[in-house]
Amino acid sequence: MKRVIWAAVAAVSMVVPMAAQAQDTLDGVLADARRAEDAPRDRYRHPRETLEFFQVEPGMTVADYLPAGGWYTRILVPYLGPQGRYIAIGPDVSAMEERMRNYMGGLAEKFPASTAKWNLPAEGPEITAFNMDAYPEALDGTVDRVLIFREMHNQFRFGWLHDDLLKIRRMLKPGGMVGLTDHRASEDAPFSMTDGNKGYLRQSDVIALMDAYGFDLVAESEINANPKDTKDYERGVWALPPGLSGATDATRPKLEAIGESDRMTLLFRKRP
Repeated sequence: MKRVIWAAVAAVSMVVPMAAQAQDTLDGVLADARRAEDAPRDRYRHPRETLEFFQVEPGMTVADYLPAGGWYTRILVPYLGPQGRYIAIGPDVSAMEERMRNYMGGLAEKFPASTAKWNLPAEGPEITAFNMDAYPEALDGTVDRVLIFREMHNQFRFGWLHDDLLKIRRMLKPGGMVGLTDHRASEDAPFSMTDGNKGYLRQSDVIALMDAYGFDLVAESEINANPKDTKDYERGVWALPPGLSGATDATRPKLEAIGESDRMTLLFRKRP
């Protein structure tokens, strides 16, 4: 059985029970029965098209920013296969107030408990996990892709973005790339709707921020666009599925008909 490593300041090795066989095709991974509860979201998140757009391939080293409930983890781990490496990363929690530190920190300790419940394949990639305050210097220049799924608005509004992007540049190989999706605000939206606190960001702002930190835009895609999203909800993007925050019997059908948010899908390359 493959050894799975959880990295904090120094990596700690442990063996995690997984399912019987690794799968090496993306379509095969997406069709697997272990994704029965995840698959209904595919029509909104388009994982095959998104990962192909990000040029993710088996055998790569991929860092996944704040994987949370593991929706993409359960795709990436079997897809990367035994020659790959999957890294769960989170923000520096050292200066956070206690409640946020307890919630966001301890990724190296919490992630193993989560993945143990996910029925991941037996012959999977090496798996590591850490918060940025425990960044292992040995990671410098070893990562092919960093994926940020619907989290840059949190990086922006909570002040994590500066440190995160500096560390992401360090971990990427020369020419390594960042694949990013996030909830897309209208370009003429007021700052109150684009500061991250409603979940939305302007695509032009994201491109400008990435450029400022040394990442060149490679390509844009409308894979995850949703023109039904009106982007004007009092509770922000969380009013939409899957959260449906504040929904009532009267409003739920309309919100469900909209579906998940309109999302930008962007690919950036680390600038020399």
